[in-house]
Amino acid sequence: MPWILLTLAGLFEIGWAVGLKYTDGFTKLVPTVLTAGSMLVSIVLLGLAVKTLPMGTAYAIWTGIGTVGTVILGIVLFAEPATAMRIGCIALIVTGILGLKFVA
Repeated sequence: MPWILLTLAGLFEIGWAVGLKYTDGFTKLVPTVLTAGSMLVSIVLLGLAVKTLPMGTAYAIWTGIGTVGTVILGIVLFAEPATAMRIGCIALIVTGILGLKFVA
């Protein structure tokens, strides 16, 4: 169960990171409320996950999920560059996430 909570926390982190783009500097009410809600849910789920998972591992995986998801959505939604170097770096992060999962 803690791994599911951690995965959901990472997905909500992606949501709030991408949501920041849509808030337009926190001037748009609905995106701002949804982004703040995603932040809160993400942190609460992370807090629940670290009750049983090692804190350093959980935090690294949480940020890794958020980083990879945000970069991918940046490429898809905002036409950010999808260079070989960026994809390679994403692959390294995913490798790190999987490594931490299997040794925890």
